[in-house]
Amino acid sequence: MAPKAEPKAKSDVKFLKGQDAENLVLDYVKRMNRPYGAVDISANLKGAVPKTAVQKILLTLAERGELVQKTYGKTSFFVANQANIEAIPAERFAALEEEYKTIDDENKLLVAELKTLTSELTKLKASPTDTQLNVQITELTEAIKKTDAQLQPLRSGAPLISAEDLEQVDADWIKWRAEWVHRKKIFQEFWQIATDHLTPQEALALAESLGIEYDTEEHIAVEKGPLGAVQKNLKRKR
Repeated sequence: MAPKAEPKAKSDVKFLKGQDAENLVLDYVKRMNRPYGAVDISANLKGAVPKTAVQKILLTLAERGELVQKTYGKTSFFVANQANIEAIPAERFAALEEEYKTIDDENKLLVAELKTLTSELTKLKASPTDTQLNVQITELTEAIKKTDAQLQPLRSGAPLISAEDLEQVDADWIKWRAEWVHRKKIFQEFWQIATDHLTPQEALALAESLGIEYDTEEHIAVEKGPLGAVQKNLKRKR
């Protein structure tokens, strides 16, 4: 047995007829004071007056001079008869202009205040929070303690490294770095000859089996750092 269709929900819209419908349509057109068609008015009134009834009411109101009818092609539009609209007195118009100016000035002040508050809010959001400040203070305190500990020997009168010792350290560095560069060049030339017939993967496997260690990231960092720059500058001076 086929299931029974569910009954349609009843609409809560109250349909108006007669004079009530006419008054509603006329009041809406006057209040909006812009051209409308029957379809738009019926839709804007939430169907309180059906489209066909709205069309008849509009035509009746146009015949009585309450509305003005304009036809474009097959579509008719209706607007309130401007001759029936009461003109605003000059005093009332001036008062409205003054009120508009006052509201406009207040609005400009509010816009400026909003801009200032927005800028302050942006700065506050960019500033560190209390938790972040506490972390930064802790880190700075630890850094100060570490630096102070490094300076303590100097404060107690510990002997400093002499200029001669510094020169000897620089000389040793230049000597042994030059030796390292020389041996590395020899290895690279030999390794190129030994692995010329091998693929990169095979050459890498051979190096691992022979226990060959290449420069680590730390070695590369030292070579590219200030110590390596000092060596290069000395070579240029010579």
